[in-house]
Amino acid sequence: MSQDNVVLARNTEKAPVSDSQSQTVAFSHYNNFSAQLPINPETGELVEGGIKEQTEQCLRNIAAITSSIDHDLTDIIRLSIFVKDIKVMAVVDRVMKEFFPTYLPTRTVVAVADLPLNAMIQVEALLSNGEGTIPNAPQAGDLIKLTNATSNAPIDGLSTQTVAFSHYNNISAQLPIDPKTGRLVVGCVKAQTRQALKNIKSILESIDVPFDDIVKTTVFLKDLSDLEAVNRAYATFFPDSGIARAVNYLPARTVVEVADLPMGAAVQIEAVVSHGDGTPPQAIEDRHGLIIEANNTEKAPIDSLSTQTVAFSHYNNISAQLPVDAATGALVSGGIKEQTAQCLTHIQTIIESVDHSMADMVKLNVYMTDLSMMAEMDAAYKGFFPEGTPARRVVGVSRLPQGALIQIDAIAGNAEGTPPVK
Repeated sequence: MSQDNVVLARNTEKAPVSDSQSQTVAFSHYNNFSAQLPINPETGELVEGGIKEQTEQCLRNIAAITSSIDHDLTDIIRLSIFVKDIKVMAVVDRVMKEFFPTYLPTRTVVAVADLPLNAMIQVEALLSNGEGTIPNAPQAGDLIKLTNATSNAPIDGLSTQTVAFSHYNNISAQLPIDPKTGRLVVGCVKAQTRQALKNIKSILESIDVPFDDIVKTTVFLKDLSDLEAVNRAYATFFPDSGIARAVNYLPARTVVEVADLPMGAAVQIEAVVSHGDGTPPQAIEDRHGLIIEANNTEKAPIDSLSTQTVAFSHYNNISAQLPVDAATGALVSGGIKEQTAQCLTHIQTIIESVDHSMADMVKLNVYMTDLSMMAEMDAAYKGFFPEGTPARRVVGVSRLPQGALIQIDAIAGNAEGTPPVK
């Protein structure tokens, strides 16, 4: 890891502090926040009241962290909202408008089976970091956010379709909505998957970004039994171009079963996209022709529909890892401790295969089938991250592939960046 471009983890006492994760981890031009629960930082307990009060506390915690690093809420690029009951979103939305009266980040909303401390809501933020973590670099400075929307994809009054900052585009999670009617498309989950991906493609076309510039997708699925049908539709979109097909380029991917989705959709897809042009005032030599570097190692499980790690610019995006033996594909024996260790061992193997280390991790997303096992999970987790440096998200899900107890994906720094096309 470069001694200049560093993983910068920070905490403030004005928001809940945990020894398992940092509140915010900055690397290059992004701040990755840990998901915030509605905890009063003075008491360490959930706030009293209902969904309104819990939403307000989550956002107050995010605002406190944001302020502590000399940023403000308009620097937020993406919000990810996890609720236990999708019906509460009308109340959540009213609160959101108070915190975001004008500028709207991109957004993902899902209902999940459970949340830590049995909270009703958990909110996560991704912030821009205009100053960067590279001292005196040409691209350091107050970079501009570029927000865009197209009528060829669904318009949401509470989020922006895409927000570009530096070398990434972050797209609001897309539901299978026909943009002409504003309604879910008629048909099975395969048809819904196609529509969600068509919406993503329309957004990218509107900003002159190829579909194969996607570096990571997250597929939120109401019924994991539908995954085969989803995969059939997914495989018709990736790879997209002749160049991508020639090298069989596939983005990193995570699949998560959720309890519910807005409008009762069967599937929703989130995409993170490379942005080779960067956002001004990045110097011209820093803005063009950066390469997507996709890598697999046989020492970790290989998936026919995703790449283990996709690097672009200063980030590595790592596909979700299950606790399986890389040689046999079978779940490892043991309980949550052994399964957590196996997931993290895969992540370590993958990141070391591209000449990085676990010290480069900036964010991990943890999906568990039983949150009552968090203490045991943390015991294994701390063996890999004893200082609790990476930011983290933990949510409860009903099922995971192969009956696993846990699944983990990750984002790591890529200090050297990716080279421009020669």
